[in-house]
Amino acid sequence: MTVAGIWDLSIATPIGRIKPVIELREENGGLSGTAHGLGEEVSLQDVALNGGTLTWKQAVTKPMRVNLAFTVTVAGDTLTGTSKAGRLPSSKVTGQRRAATEANAPQ
Repeated sequence: MTVAGIWDLSIATPIGRIKPVIELREENGGLSGTAHGLGEEVSLQDVALNGGTLTWKQAVTKPMRVNLAFTVTVAGDTLTGTSKAGRLPSSKVTGQRRAATEANAPQ
C-alpha cells in the first residue's frame, strides 16, 4: 500500500476544527512529508507505515507552539485516527487523499 500523495485533513481540536494539508512522499526506501496550515509549513518527522497504521510527528507554532504525534489508520484514500499534543486530550483526525487531478490544485 502506498500513502504517497496530498491529503486534506480535518482535526477536531479543543480550540476548534483545523484543516491542514499534508504531502507524503516515498524517498530512499522510506517516507517523508510536509504539512501546510494556518500560514506555516512544517516538516513531518519519524514518518512510518506499519501495515495500515501511519504515524508521524510534527512541531507547530500556530495557533500555539506544540509538538503533535499522529496515529492514523489508512484505508485506500481515507484515513482516521488521532493526534496527541502533550498532556492535552487526543483530537480526532480524518483525511481524504486528493485525486491525481486535484493534487496540483492550489492549497
